[in-house]
Amino acid sequence: MIDLKLLRASPGQVRSALARRGDASLTRLLDEIEALDMKRRTLTAQLDTLKAERNDAAKADAIAAKSQGGLAATIVAERRKLGERITGFESELRQIETTLEAKALFVPNLPLPDVPDEQTNLRSWGTPAPKGGKPHWEIAETLGIVDLPRGAKLSGSGFPVLVGMGARLARGLINFMLDLHTREHGYVEVEPPLLVRRDVMTGTGQLPKFEDDMYRLGTDDLFLIPTAEVPVTNLHRDEIIDRALPFGYVAYTPCFRREAGAAGKDTRGLLRVHQFDKVELVRFSRAAESAAEHEQLTGHAEEVLRRLELPYRVALLPANDFGFAAAKTYDLEVWAPGVGQWLEVSSSSTFTDYQARRANIRCRPRPGEKPEFVHTLNASGVALPRTIAALLETHQQPDGSVTLPPALVPYVGTDRIA
Repeated sequence: MIDLKLLRASPGQVRSALARRGDASLTRLLDEIEALDMKRRTLTAQLDTLKAERNDAAKADAIAAKSQGGLAATIVAERRKLGERITGFESELRQIETTLEAKALFVPNLPLPDVPDEQTNLRSWGTPAPKGGKPHWEIAETLGIVDLPRGAKLSGSGFPVLVGMGARLARGLINFMLDLHTREHGYVEVEPPLLVRRDVMTGTGQLPKFEDDMYRLGTDDLFLIPTAEVPVTNLHRDEIIDRALPFGYVAYTPCFRREAGAAGKDTRGLLRVHQFDKVELVRFSRAAESAAEHEQLTGHAEEVLRRLELPYRVALLPANDFGFAAAKTYDLEVWAPGVGQWLEVSSSSTFTDYQARRANIRCRPRPGEKPEFVHTLNASGVALPRTIAALLETHQQPDGSVTLPPALVPYVGTDRIA
């Protein structure tokens, strides 16, 4: 959530940073928030004055009642009116605070100063194969490992069925990534719920703005998670973390997204689906360590792609093209020669203290000191659908089979899908 103290102290800085996101409606929203904040502070000051007046009157009345045997009716009426004014002001203040909080939830995070205004490709690894060969959906159909028509029959488009070696490949990828991140990168594995409450979705920034993109169970007001980031980040919701920072969690979960904004985008095969598997990395750190943690986190996701022998590039996204809650994002894109595209398989983001403010996640710099908000970060480590697409297209052979990189062989039980 936006820091209102920063907005009061440096409104120009906040407005300038948010203007880089390219959303003109934010100007009006900030105007409304500043007006409400000013009214809240004015009311608070008035309430403090009235309460001080009431306290002074109570002391005077106690003395008068003792010396005079009671208070005059006019005095009692005046005190009643004072109490009613205080009650009225308190009610108005609560309404203003509720409205202010609701509007503040629609303000995105401020892009960090080093975020560019145009996408910057920072580095790459591997040699991309020439564009050509079969696209992954044709390879998968020939090998009998993905069944798109039956998935559509069950749930509609965007719900593929993995069959035989396709299912084994997915399971092998998941176990390979979990082992890599826990054994070599030091993450603690968790298995979170797939349904979460509204306040949990709000904590990481999916709600209220993006509710239409989510799958919701109306009777219980629970949401299917769009990413493990949501429950894992909220593990420490409303807590003062009492362990050494930084630290990280890794989780495998299915993910569910309506993809309401996918119209006009390429949705063939596994390129854009509504249910998919993903291994997610979440880290918590102090503010001073946040930038270094972001680089390390990105490197952990990159290592997955190197071991899968998938040529990839790392792009620093511009301020108008990353997530609502993010302050800076790297995209990891693998090359898929069959479709001739770079496919995003991981977004690695730092959220600074934005999510921590929404979810009230804090730490103590040192024992006995005042708590401060932590910084949260996450990255896909990595998502399966496009990774599988790139694997099939990159490692396809002239005879129609697909070879697997050595890192996957122990997990899939074969070096080739044929």
